[in-house]
Amino acid sequence: MDVPLYLEPRLESRLASLLRARTFLHTLTDGLGSPLNVVLPDRIAENLAAFRAVYRRHHLSGGIFFAHKANRSSALVRRLAATDAAVDVASLGELQHAMGCGFAPDRIMATGPKNPEFLWLAARTGAAVNIDSPAELDELAALVRDYGLPRARVLLRLSGFCASGVKLLTRQSRFGTAQGELDGLLKAAERHGDAVELTGVGYHLDTTSPAEKAVALEGCVKALDTCRARGFTPRAVDIGGGFGTDYLADGAQWQRYTTELTNAALGTRPPMTWRRHTYGLRNENGTLRGALALYPAHRPTAGAQYLDALLSLPAPSLGRPLATLLLENLYELHTEPGRALVDQCGVTLARVLEVRGTESDHLLVRLDANADDIGLEEHGVLVDPVLVPRAASCDAAGTGPVAVYLAGNLCLEADMITRRAVHLPAAPRPGDLLAFANTAGYCMDFSADEAQQQPVARKVAVWQDETAEDAGQDAAAWHWSLDEQYWPHMIRRTKGPA
Repeated sequence: MDVPLYLEPRLESRLASLLRARTFLHTLTDGLGSPLNVVLPDRIAENLAAFRAVYRRHHLSGGIFFAHKANRSSALVRRLAATDAAVDVASLGELQHAMGCGFAPDRIMATGPKNPEFLWLAARTGAAVNIDSPAELDELAALVRDYGLPRARVLLRLSGFCASGVKLLTRQSRFGTAQGELDGLLKAAERHGDAVELTGVGYHLDTTSPAEKAVALEGCVKALDTCRARGFTPRAVDIGGGFGTDYLADGAQWQRYTTELTNAALGTRPPMTWRRHTYGLRNENGTLRGALALYPAHRPTAGAQYLDALLSLPAPSLGRPLATLLLENLYELHTEPGRALVDQCGVTLARVLEVRGTESDHLLVRLDANADDIGLEEHGVLVDPVLVPRAASCDAAGTGPVAVYLAGNLCLEADMITRRAVHLPAAPRPGDLLAFANTAGYCMDFSADEAQQQPVARKVAVWQDETAEDAGQDAAAWHWSLDEQYWPHMIRRTKGPA
């Protein structure tokens, strides 16, 4: 076999400790089935604290709104409700869920496409509404007037930013009103002054580029200046999400893997994927075309560190650090982390059903799960699973590394959990588990369904009854509950008085 091309997951202490608890994980899957989603509510509180520390470092205030769409776990949302976090909801169901998990309307912001029911409940309860267009503002104002509701808090979402003197534009977005059309949006806000209160502006950018986000943030500060000149009193800039996650333990592995994937697409090395899948690359007469349709799985600056770096950047045209622009005007900063806030918060377990050979040197491993249950590749994330043997005596330590394709449990040729050959340190056996780490951000249940009447993964919340300082992560016992039965007070019950 070729030299193994590992893409080992980044595992921080709490998640690493869980994956070493073999008996506990097998007991869970034996009782609740495979696949099984496991979430760690305590970790989301730790991630929130890291974001809040960045706010303090830059002397900023404002809301940290969890992007609910990243994961529909009740346990994670309830754990956040016990903190100072807020929540960003993008549907009627998410709004109802957030309120049921303990979020008061003053800590909820409604974003995304909105049907009349969603908009009505947001207005009825008093949640803030992120407005995408003048027509949406008209609709909200009509609801407020028709039902005699208090003025609705609104933020205006903008797009299409550019910085004067700087040859950089933000990419096109289907969300928000173009910056150049702000005047028309403000005229609508003036017309509806009896029904809405303008509290801020913001943007949504589908990019990892700090430079583009810097242009947009500076543009929002300038837009707030325009709003204030028109007599409004907005106080917040909402910069959305997109802070990212570092999925891999070793950046060198990512560089090596993507290099070899490029070589395979050019035909200068053997194929690395099922049916020569190339993840967006193609060979045209010896010339590489296309682009890797992959999430940058190794991001050394991600999450709260990314926010810190962004706020430290100089504004493209004004020159001063972006955090300074906000401070000078006493503006609040709102953020909407999704993937970054659930980093290290979850793992998906799948039982090995069958291991057999293929025409190549690789093994085909069939799991009791399907590609919809484990959405890593669907979201362009390449990372190896962790082998959790049935028992310590089954480590197969002497077998050496193996290359495997991971197939699902559906009667479809396309049901490949990985379209690439995954290298594992040892051959799995039927009854073992493969643990897909860090799936809580979009990859856990964003597209899960009951195709062929296969059950959708159940979800459980896990926590430890002692802190790492008292007994060490591995020594502390693990507890669990069904996700929908988890409440934050359960942690205090098992840990004792705080």
